[in-house]
Amino acid sequence: MKTVLVSAVALIDPDGRVLLAQRPEGKSMAGLWEFPGGKVEPGETPEAALIRELHEELGIDTWASCLAPLTFASHSYAEFHLLMPLFVCRKWQGIPAPHEKQVLKWVAPKALRDYPMPAADIPLIPILRDWL
Repeated sequence: MKTVLVSAVALIDPDGRVLLAQRPEGKSMAGLWEFPGGKVEPGETPEAALIRELHEELGIDTWASCLAPLTFASHSYAEFHLLMPLFVCRKWQGIPAPHEKQVLKWVAPKALRDYPMPAADIPLIPILRDWL
């Protein structure tokens, strides 16, 4: 089974809310909510992938020094195994905006369970909630 490396981030606003993005129609797992991020390209670090993905998907800029590793997900889907480090970020430039037809929502940590998420993301919720 192929292993896919995806890097994700919990963007935390000054009120302690977490940014979630809803996967748009036409993508696998459309309609589910997730932490922003994306696939790590060959030769790219997870941090560099996040910096690139946040710029492309949300129009914001951040730096590796602002990405704190928190935990990771390791989950087998039918077609591949996902390995996904989750970083936390509280500092960026710009205002997150949907650049890829996704819906964005700032969510209080205690309400994260109210949003349907991919199976790999669900175990990250209590860790993030306890950390915040």
